[in-house]
Amino acid sequence: MKPLSEIKLVPGRPALDERPLERRVGLIILATDHTTEPDFRRMVASERIGVYVARIPYANPTTPENLRKMQPALTAGAALILPDEPLDAICYSCTSASVVIGDAEIETAIQAAKPGIPVVTPPMAGMRGLNAFGVRRISILTPYTVETSRPMATYFAERGFEVLSFTCLGFEDDREMARISPAALVDLARQATHPQADALFVSCTALRGALAVTGMEQAIGRPVVTSNQATAWNCLRLSGDETAHPEFGRLMTLPLPRG
Repeated sequence: MKPLSEIKLVPGRPALDERPLERRVGLIILATDHTTEPDFRRMVASERIGVYVARIPYANPTTPENLRKMQPALTAGAALILPDEPLDAICYSCTSASVVIGDAEIETAIQAAKPGIPVVTPPMAGMRGLNAFGVRRISILTPYTVETSRPMATYFAERGFEVLSFTCLGFEDDREMARISPAALVDLARQATHPQADALFVSCTALRGALAVTGMEQAIGRPVVTSNQATAWNCLRLSGDETAHPEFGRLMTLPLPRG
């Protein structure tokens, strides 16, 4: 084979777009997460919005102690997402850990690496979603143990919601939670919703709740807010996308509440 004799250098550089994509959403997920990336690919990513992911260490079982251990990794995880470039929002995708660590502490840890970037957590987004519907009496469904579920009940009660019923499934491994079928979630929603509840919150970013939300809403006849659906909705609205996506539930047709 004859060796290449010359490599030609183009004398001028092509003009550069300001960004490859107009908007950017950062996503921090657990090392064991099977669900959040596919959900954000379905619900958030587009020709206009890019989703950029970092994984941080996590080891089962899902207990308050193990969940709290993720806090020190949040700053380093955020720093790995497009270093020194701005984002429109950044989401830490773990509902139970957000409740245990605290929204304010998570925001502080992430903004240490990404100053001024709006931080979204699943319980915060869930609360905003329920507020968008104007509801106060709710039911909650989680896949967790009773021990891990208790802080979740407290979180919503402290924010003015009347928790009429709380149902948990007793799972300790988030990889097993991801294997619960969407059809099973529809049946569970029917069982878990109190007759007097105005809405159902389905907690856990491992659950494939976004694929079941319309079925759940049809089954119980009222709004359903799920962890990944709520964070996707929150991130879309923070990115200036007001498009309605009813295929992912009623929440995806609403604006983000002010304040």
